[in-house]
Amino acid sequence: MSSFPAVLYIVVPCYNECEVFPMTATELTKLVISLIEKGKISDKSRILFVDDGSKDNTWELINAEYQKNHYVCALKLAGNVGHQNALFAGLMAAKGNCDIAVSIDADLQDDTQAIVQMIDKYYEGCDIVYGVRSARKTDTFFKRTTAQGFYRFMKGMGVKTIYNHADFRLMSSRAIEQLGNYEERNMFLRGIVPLIGYKTDCVYYERKERLAGESKYPLKKMLAFAIDGITSFSIKPITLISAVGIIIIIVSMIAAIYSLISYFCGNTTPGWTSLILSIWFLGGVQLVSIGLIGQYIGKIYVESKHRPRYNPEIFLSDETREEIK
Repeated sequence: MSSFPAVLYIVVPCYNECEVFPMTATELTKLVISLIEKGKISDKSRILFVDDGSKDNTWELINAEYQKNHYVCALKLAGNVGHQNALFAGLMAAKGNCDIAVSIDADLQDDTQAIVQMIDKYYEGCDIVYGVRSARKTDTFFKRTTAQGFYRFMKGMGVKTIYNHADFRLMSSRAIEQLGNYEERNMFLRGIVPLIGYKTDCVYYERKERLAGESKYPLKKMLAFAIDGITSFSIKPITLISAVGIIIIIVSMIAAIYSLISYFCGNTTPGWTSLILSIWFLGGVQLVSIGLIGQYIGKIYVESKHRPRYNPEIFLSDETREEIK
């Protein structure tokens, strides 16, 4: 049952965001104050910045904002654990203090006004509300093509994801509670959250240009993220290896029959081209297959260690503020 007015926590993972942070803090604070004045959220609502082991002075800026802005809370992780784990850490920190939590990137390319619509959907009974991009006008042709191809490929692999949705979403306290029950170390929240269930809906918005700084997802990281998502949620690649193996066997049998017919007809011509090509082809297939299987074995190895996803170093909350006073 939706409580009214709800306590909202806006969870913002930050990694080397010193250039954009002042603008982010200002805009989100204005939004929270506006929602409180309209009676949509409780005055206990907060903005939770999560520093993911930044190498610049992002944490110093967050700490300074916490000292002067009572709407701000802060969590500093002991080291860089990646965007997904940092976001998860923020949600777990907010879990016991909020009715709803909205996750958003620090660059504020996601439209903050969509949060208002998300809250309305929550009051209508939704536990999870996805922020979905209505267009990709701000993306380059390469990024737009690869991103859309990624979503289609994930769907083809049997992974349940929301098309054109990243990590901009609202989750109720009970949805966050259930999220905490997923114990895998390879966090891919875009695939995990749809598995939770409950009533869901979508809010559509246009993504803006980045205000300052640079993207934290270059091509190398995007590819690693895609591979991690696929291998964490689907065994279809291994199934495809088996299918490729069967096809190669069938092709080999056809080639063997053709060779025998050519031999008995006296049409055999000695040559190494076809032999070399077949060796290289089969060698390539085998190496790719071994590498793919290695990915799955590596994940099993990491999961079996049960290491913590993150180590919190400092948590600046309302309670901490009272202790300082």
